[in-house]
Amino acid sequence: MTNRVRVELGARAYDVRIGSGLIARAGAEIAPLLRRKRVVVVSDATVAALHLPALTAALEAQGIAVSALSLPPGEATKSWQYFSQCVEWLLEQKVERRDVVVALGGGVIGDLVGFAAAVLRRGVRFVQIPTSLLAQVDSSVGGKTGINTAQGKNLVGAFHQPSLVLADIDVLQTLPPRDFLAGYGEVMKYGLLGDAAFFDWLEAEGPALAAGDAAARLRAVTRSVEMKAGIVARDETEEGERALLNLGHTFCHALEKATGYSDRLLHGEGVAIGCALAFELSARLGLCSQEDPSRLRAHLRAMGTKVDIRDIPGDLPGPEALLELMGQDKKVIDGQLRFILARGIGQAFVAEDVPRDQVLRLLQDAMA
Repeated sequence: MTNRVRVELGARAYDVRIGSGLIARAGAEIAPLLRRKRVVVVSDATVAALHLPALTAALEAQGIAVSALSLPPGEATKSWQYFSQCVEWLLEQKVERRDVVVALGGGVIGDLVGFAAAVLRRGVRFVQIPTSLLAQVDSSVGGKTGINTAQGKNLVGAFHQPSLVLADIDVLQTLPPRDFLAGYGEVMKYGLLGDAAFFDWLEAEGPALAAGDAAARLRAVTRSVEMKAGIVARDETEEGERALLNLGHTFCHALEKATGYSDRLLHGEGVAIGCALAFELSARLGLCSQEDPSRLRAHLRAMGTKVDIRDIPGDLPGPEALLELMGQDKKVIDGQLRFILARGIGQAFVAEDVPRDQVLRLLQDAMA
C-alpha cells in the first residue's frame, strides 16, 4: 500500500509517496519527470552500500542511465568542503537545468544535495529518497536545504522544493535502533505541536512502531508528512506558522553545537531533549500544567530515547555558554530569543518575549 500526500505550492506542488517497495519502483516513479533518460544520484557510503544497487537497478530497468557520487556519512558532511565537492561533481557530470538530481540518504544528504541543486545553474530539479525516519518525516519535505558552518547549524542554505519525495518505509528496517529512535523525536514533535490525538496514538503504538510494525510505521510517517505538508503549504518560507516546526530546536541546535555535531548527540535526540525542555519552560511560565512535561518525559523514557541534558555523554559547556549558543540560532530576531512554547500537548505557539533569566534557570536546573 502506498499513501500519497500532496504538498500544495501552486506551480511547485509535488507528491510525497509513502509505502513499501518504493525504491524498487523508483524508475517508474521518476521517469515521468525526465526530459532525457539519465539521472545523477548523490548518497553517503553507508546508505549507498545498502540501497544504491537496488535504486540503480530500478532506474536502469526503465532505460535510465545512472551515475552516482558517495560522500562520507555523518553530520560533518554538511559542510562547505563537501558542498563544493558535490557541486563540482555535478558540473563534471554535465548536469543540465532540465535534468534531475536524486538525493539518496538521510537528512544530511537531503539538505546538502538539495542546496547543491538549488544553486547549480541557478536551480535544477531534485528528487528526495529519504532513508532515515528523521528524513522521511521532516527534512525531505518542505524545501529547506543547507549546510552547517563554524557559526552554527543550517545558517547557509536556500528554500528549494523537490519535484518528488519517495519515502520507502522498508528501508527503515536497516536503521540501527538508535537512529530510528532519533527520528522518532521528530515524529513525536508533530503530536506535541498540533495533534494531541496523534500523540495519544503514539503513546499506545510507539513500542510497536519501534519494533518494526509496518502498518504503524506507515501511519506515523504519513501523519507526520500530512502535518508538515499542511504547514509548509500555508507558510513556505517560515514567516509565521512554519516556525512551529522548530519546537525543541532552539535548545537542540545549541546542544548540537556544544557537542561538535558529533555522534554524542544525534539531531533527533536533541529534538527530544529540546521538546522536554520547551514543555518544562512552558510549565514554569504557567502556560501549561506540570502534568504535560511529566507525561512527555515518561513517554520518551518508555521509548528508550534520550530525555535530559544529563543523558548526553561527555562534558558540556555551562548553562551561560549554552544560552550564548542559542543566540546564534536562525530564529533570533532583533537579538530576541524566540522559543516554541505550548499551552498543552498539541497546542504549540511562537513566543518572542521569553525572559532570559527563566531560560538560564531552567538550564542550570537541567545540568545540576
